[in-house]
Amino acid sequence: MVWFKNLIQNPLIKTSSKSLLKTTPRPATKNFVLFSLSHYYNFYTTDASSSSSSSAATAAAVNQSSGLGPTAAGEKPRVVVLGSGWAGCRLLKDIDTSLYDVVCVSPRNHMVFTPLLASTCVGTLEFRSVAEPIGRIQPAISKEPGSYFFLANCTSVDADNHVVQCETVTDGLNTLNPWKFKISYDKLVIALGAEALTFGIQGVAENAIFLREVYHAQEIRRKLLLNLMLSDVPGISEEEKCRLLHCVVVGGGPTGVEFSGELSDFIKRDVHQRYAHVKDYIHVTLIEANEILSSFDDRLRHYATKQLSKSGVRLVRGIVKDVKPQKLILNDGTEVPYGLLVWSTGVGPSSFVNSLELPKSPGGRIGIDEWLRVPSVQDIFAIGDCSGYVESTGRPVLPALAQVAERQGKYLASLLNRVGKAGGGQANNAKDIELGDPFVYKHLGSMATLGRFKALVDLRQSKDAKGVSMAGFVSWFIWRSAYLTQYRFEERLAALQVLQVMWRTKL
Repeated sequence: MVWFKNLIQNPLIKTSSKSLLKTTPRPATKNFVLFSLSHYYNFYTTDASSSSSSSAATAAAVNQSSGLGPTAAGEKPRVVVLGSGWAGCRLLKDIDTSLYDVVCVSPRNHMVFTPLLASTCVGTLEFRSVAEPIGRIQPAISKEPGSYFFLANCTSVDADNHVVQCETVTDGLNTLNPWKFKISYDKLVIALGAEALTFGIQGVAENAIFLREVYHAQEIRRKLLLNLMLSDVPGISEEEKCRLLHCVVVGGGPTGVEFSGELSDFIKRDVHQRYAHVKDYIHVTLIEANEILSSFDDRLRHYATKQLSKSGVRLVRGIVKDVKPQKLILNDGTEVPYGLLVWSTGVGPSSFVNSLELPKSPGGRIGIDEWLRVPSVQDIFAIGDCSGYVESTGRPVLPALAQVAERQGKYLASLLNRVGKAGGGQANNAKDIELGDPFVYKHLGSMATLGRFKALVDLRQSKDAKGVSMAGFVSWFIWRSAYLTQYRFEERLAALQVLQVMWRTKL
């Protein structure tokens, strides 16, 4: 990777390296690395503009040969991880870097702590509190000579030759063209997650905001505050004020319910004090085709419905048929105008996962066996929301939950460490190695917050099983405490202070 070494040594970007590490993680499409690469590309290509044809030929030749080649005998085997979600990051954290070189390829350089993402939309938490840099999760990526993080997307997988084709992430007209490169792997872990489901409804992708990334939360906050200020401008009609300040959430799962609860708290605590002129116009509507929180106990669902209605959230049962720039249409013909539309109706396989010529599980996920291996190919594993058991295992497809992905990442890291210690880390060398016990998932329960001091805790292993379920302030305290223990150390104090303030307010 000569171009990458030159990039690191380039004095033009040397002064920016420290500031990059201190900045709050941004959306992948806004990452500072892109500017650095663009500057590097322009600096080294300015003098060659007079001979564009020869430069293009040279660039094409370099482009075809660039990347990381196969590991040689005596070198540490290379584990390539595609994705930086719950599954991929847990594997990166636990993998033994004395046995393997680790390469992570992802369009974002941080992990998102999704359970608290809704709280950042209204300022309860700051964005940096829910984003953890990849280099902090696995320090070897920043220190070891054979380990890297690449801000890129994987575009294809060549299972026969143990190679993945990648393309750098770019944004805007003034950035460099996508750089294509190849990475040879000894072990490949596909942890690409899933995409938000739109069910083919026209206008969703163009007009709705999904709540899955930090930049989604940033966009929701920006649009919410913008609409609040626009609605206070003289000359705005009553009808337009109602539309601008109508926040519509589609999807009654945990994400949609939690965001609705956070939004209703924001309206009560902040909007009524800081935007008194328009406080009577802002309201929240939650649209769900069936029952909200369908995986929870019936008693908890009724409690959630009661509390949301009490906090001012209007619950509507219906199916969205079409989405326009300023209104959505339900299946019964009802038109619902909106100023902010948040879409949270579940997830499904991404277009890239669908394009892979690998075995698939029911539902279109990448098929895996009991040890999280992809059948019929060597040295490829899949974990997280993009994976599911093939029918031959007789196991059901696991739900797309963070606790499933996190536990799969932990299990696979342990399995790969065992394989590496047994001498099977190199490509095609693990056929005769004992893998140990297969992966077994035990559901630890579900939690969801309904807003200020209200939450649900359902500790049953399944919907029909018996177990502990509770709601109210104690559940909220358990919910906050459980996530507080998963913060990095420097964020725990700030989070604990927030918890103490809320506790005193309640008392």
